[in-house]
Amino acid sequence: MIKEIEIIPLAKKKMFRRGVKEIWVKEAVLNADQVVEGYGGRLVSHKLLIIEGKQKLLRVVYEQNPLSLRVITAYLTSQIKRYWRDDL
Repeated sequence: MIKEIEIIPLAKKKMFRRGVKEIWVKEAVLNADQVVEGYGGRLVSHKLLIIEGKQKLLRVVYEQNPLSLRVITAYLTSQIKRYWRDDL
């Protein structure tokens, strides 16, 4: 069953400013390349993307309950090695 994905208003505002598309965020939480633990019980979904010929890591911070996913923030980074976990 696909869970409902809620993107909080502040996250939408930040995503717009950062050039992060909503479809990328939904793809990242539904089909993550990797999921790591975040702070306070949150999860961070990682999705590798190629944007304008450069590899970027999309990081989506979210909270999960049995019925839905609540996206707290999302951003792109070129510092893939900083966040990628090879031990998972």
